[in-house]
This record gives sequence, structure tokens and C-alpha cells, in this order.
Amino acid sequence: MAALSGKTIQNAFLAQHHPRASHSTRNLSDFRALDTRSMHSFQECRLRLVVTSAKRLNTISTWISSGKQAHISCNAAQGSSVISSSEKVDFLKLQNGSDIRGVAVAGVVGEPVNLTEPVTEAIAIAFAAWLLNKKKEDGWRRLRISVGHDSRISAQKLQNAVTLGITNAGHDVLQFGLASTPAMFNSTLTEDETNHCPVDGAIMITASHLPYNRNGLKFFTSDGGLNKGDIKDILERASKIYEESSHGDIQELEKAPKGEVNIVDYMSIYASDLVKAVRKSAGKKENPLEGLHIVVDAGNGAGGFFVDKVLKPLGAITTGSQFLEPDGMFPNHIPNPEDKTAMKAITQAVAENKADLGIIFDTDVDRSAAVDSSGRELNRNRLIALISAIVLEEHPGTTIVTDSVTSDGLTAFIENKLGGKHHRFKRGYKNVIDEAICLNTTGEESHLAMETSGHGALKENHWLDDGAYLMVKLLNKLAAARLLNPNAGSKVLTDLVEGLEEASVAVEIRLKIDQNHADLKGGSFRDYGEAVLKHLENTISKDKNLCKAPKNYEGVRVSGYGGWFLLRLSLHDPVLPLNIEAPSKDDAIKLGLAVLTAVSEFPALDITALNKFLQQQ
Repeated sequence: MAALSGKTIQNAFLAQHHPRASHSTRNLSDFRALDTRSMHSFQECRLRLVVTSAKRLNTISTWISSGKQAHISCNAAQGSSVISSSEKVDFLKLQNGSDIRGVAVAGVVGEPVNLTEPVTEAIAIAFAAWLLNKKKEDGWRRLRISVGHDSRISAQKLQNAVTLGITNAGHDVLQFGLASTPAMFNSTLTEDETNHCPVDGAIMITASHLPYNRNGLKFFTSDGGLNKGDIKDILERASKIYEESSHGDIQELEKAPKGEVNIVDYMSIYASDLVKAVRKSAGKKENPLEGLHIVVDAGNGAGGFFVDKVLKPLGAITTGSQFLEPDGMFPNHIPNPEDKTAMKAITQAVAENKADLGIIFDTDVDRSAAVDSSGRELNRNRLIALISAIVLEEHPGTTIVTDSVTSDGLTAFIENKLGGKHHRFKRGYKNVIDEAICLNTTGEESHLAMETSGHGALKENHWLDDGAYLMVKLLNKLAAARLLNPNAGSKVLTDLVEGLEEASVAVEIRLKIDQNHADLKGGSFRDYGEAVLKHLENTISKDKNLCKAPKNYEGVRVSGYGGWFLLRLSLHDPVLPLNIEAPSKDDAIKLGLAVLTAVSEFPALDITALNKFLQQQ
């Protein structure tokens, strides 16, 4: 019932607040009225964080770094009391690498809400303060910050909270509504004063493919996405702002002028740039995809725009496209190009509609995958191989940076067939992107950074992981091919990955560390995991059938029995993921047994999943 209620509320928001024109302006009083009408049922008490003079936000920034008290007045909406000091929030627990993630909707047992509207407002003010410091302003100045969201049922209330925080601090907000994460970054670069761009910073409200009750925030400047250190800084600022405000004992000061709220149809601006890129690759032909049948699966996330705003203007046939309507309950499948059910859905759509190509996006469109006309999935190693083939045609010999779980077959394909260099780095899309940027600064040319999850960033696109732009690279290839052969279809793409060796068996097994087990002896799960890896490394060195990878940046990677395995420590969780790829089940079991021999000596490690795999015939 709670889920249904949330879905009903979300649909009401979409109907009521979807922008009709290119942009419009709301006064803060209008915004507050909308907020009161729409959000009262979600939370009776709202924290008001009001910065009270033109210099106040800079004062907050100075206070946080120096330990001085900022002057913030705290009032309750609708006559409610301010949040009491007993409602403690551990802001740092909201950090998820270079993002913020939390529970925003109640109703799931064991998952209390921690990303509330007051918490979100505090984070928004903290981001604005951080942004002023980032720009090294001598004094306060009015910022412009864009805010967008995916289709989650909590998106609107968190957008309202972000907007209140920023406008109460005296800064302007551009509300993009339903948007993609890559579009938010692009708004920091777009030169379009009519639509108030470029902005000083951008906030995307999303939790990628996580369940409906989760949400989060991603932040951008014109330099790209923020890193882990930046997120920690912002959360520490937000925690202090929130704590002082929730005490209710801060001196009331004169209220500052409020920022304006402008509603901008930025997705049309962003999409038009994608259309121009494809037309350029086809010699400026107006309809370079005419006659091509391309179906899109948006998974009820934010990717539905790609059909009407990109493919149709290019002349493509799009009948059979599915799940384009935003629905934060994700009723059809998880919007995740790595999910088997999701890939089955787009593969089935291609077959049923006899389409030339299928495209699938994750919730916020920073990841994507494809399916060719024969139903062959182009994701994970295949997608990396495909994009690498395109990039290496444009930049011969360049280095392709990937995450740690890519296959040996991909390395052979990139280096032996394509003539490039494969630099296998760590798991985590930000790690992969940052490594590619670092290589360029040291003199090693790299034009592509890509993770098996579908995050792919190109140097030509400001190192932004953009699922729509990746698909445009495929469309560019198709459009160029059709100039020479009007009947060319997705075989043009499939042919590019011919020769990629793929394992018959590929599995990931997650070995969990029991943090309460006595064998940890009061230590951290990370220290325990590192001890497991060190012991495995020592054990492997004694096995003549196995060979440790000579160059490896994460965990223990070993080749043997015609395949390989990688055991590594999860970036965030008490888990040791084990990836195994092999030419046969027997070979995969041999690799698994080698791991089991070493890890069995650690009683706090749950090896149930590994044993289950090894017992399969």
C-alpha cells in the first residue's frame, strides 16, 4: 500500500509540475506554496535554513573550517517545531564514494529513512558554500545551480528541499525536472544565457539502479564530478549546519534576499547536441538514420527522451520502444544494463519488432548497452571492445583504461587485433576515469575509460560517463556506414568485435565477512580482507599451474587452466567478490578450488556461495 501511495504521488507530481515551456521563473513564495501543497503528507516538520545577509554563506564556510558559529535562523514550516537535537544524523554514513546515497522513502523493514528533506536542505547549503570556496571568491556572490532528478518517487520532495536550501542562501536555482546525470554536468558547460547557462554547479538527484526507496545526490562543476574528498567535505559542512539549526537556539537575524527559481527544459538543449553529433558524422545529412529500426528500453527511468528527442529527429523508426514512461517503482525490470532480466527484455523487444538495434539505459542514463539485430548482447566486455574499436580507429595506439574485472580476451583483442594498449585498473567508474586523466597528464595518451558496468567516458566528451553519448558513438558509426551503403545495419557494429575471445563460464561469487566474528579480533573488515588476499597470494605462489598477473592494481588476479580469477575487496562493503572466467566448467572449478584452499583458513569469511558453485555438476 505504501508503494502504491508513493507511485500515485509521483504521477501527480509529473502531471502537475512537468515544464511546458523552455523556461519560466518562480518567486520563492510561489515555490514555498507549491512545496506546502505537495509535500505536507511526506513530512510535517521541515528545517528552514536561512542565510541572513549577502555575506552569510561565506560566513558559514568560514565557520565550518574555523570552528566559529554561523548565524542561521531556524523556523518550522506550517507552524511545526524545528527538529530537536535528539534526532541525530550521521552525515558521513551517507557517503558512497563520490556520491551521496541514502534511504528516502519509509516502508522497507530494516531501512530507516536517513535522507530526509531537512538533511537534503543542509547538504544543498553546504554544497553552495563549498562551491564558493572552490571558485575562490573573495566575497559572497550569487551563484546559479542547476537541479535535476530521475524518476524516483522521492525525487520531487528532494528537489524541493535542495531548492529551498539554495534559494534561502540567496542563490538561484535552475530546475530541470526529469533529467539525466550527464545532462546535469553539461549544464556547467553550455553557453546559453537565454536559458541561464552555464551554471556554476549542478546537482543530480538519483540513486542509479538501486531500489525505489533509495535516493541520492551527485554534484558537478565545469571540472566534472566531485571526488571522495569533496563529498566528505560537503557532508562535514552539512552536519554542522544541520546540528546548529536543529538545536533551535540560534539567534534570529534579518533575512537575506532569496534566490530565484527558473524552470528550464534543458533536456531538449542537451538532446539537440547529440542530434548534431550524429548528423555531423553523416556529412550533415538531416535524417542519417532513415529506415533504421531502433528500439529503446528506458526501464521507466530518465532515458525515454532518447526516442523523441534524438532518434526520431534523425529519421529512425522507433516502434516497439518500451518502458519510456518515468515510474519510480520500476515495475518492469531494474533499469540496469548489467541485469539479466533487463537485457532479456531489450533482446526480446528487438526480436519481436525485427529491429536493427536495441538500446537500453540505466535509471539516470550514465550507463547503457545495446543489442544487435541477431539478439547478441553488446554489454560488459563486448561493449568495451566495440567502443574501443571505434576509438582506436580515430586514435590509433591509444590506451584503453578499464576496471579490474575485464577479461584476458579483451586485453588480447585491444592489444593484438586493434593495436591499442589495455590498462586494467581498479573497480569503480571514478577510479577508472581518474586513471585515464592521470595517464594523459604523464604523457600516455588515453581517449577511453570504461567499466564493465557500462560506465564509459571519452576524452572528447570531457571525461563524462554518459550512456547516451556512448550510444551516439554507435549511431555515428551506423550513420557513416549508411552513407556508403544505405542498407547497412547493426552488422556494421557486430563486425567490429569479431575476434573477441569470450569465456564459456563467467561468474561472480561474493564472499561476505562477518564483522561480528571473533576472528576479526576487534579489527576492521578491511584489515581482515587484506589478510585474506595476502594469504591467497602466498598460497598461489606455490602452485605451478597458476600464475599471478605481473601487473595488477586491485586484489589478487591469477591466470591458469586457460582462464583467470580475481579476488578483491569491495570498495564499500565487507565483501570479497570473486570473479572467475574459464573455457569450461571443469576449468572454472579448478580455479575455484585454488581459492577455496586458501580462504578456508579464515572462519569469519562466509564461503557458502563458493562451495555451492564448486558442488555444481
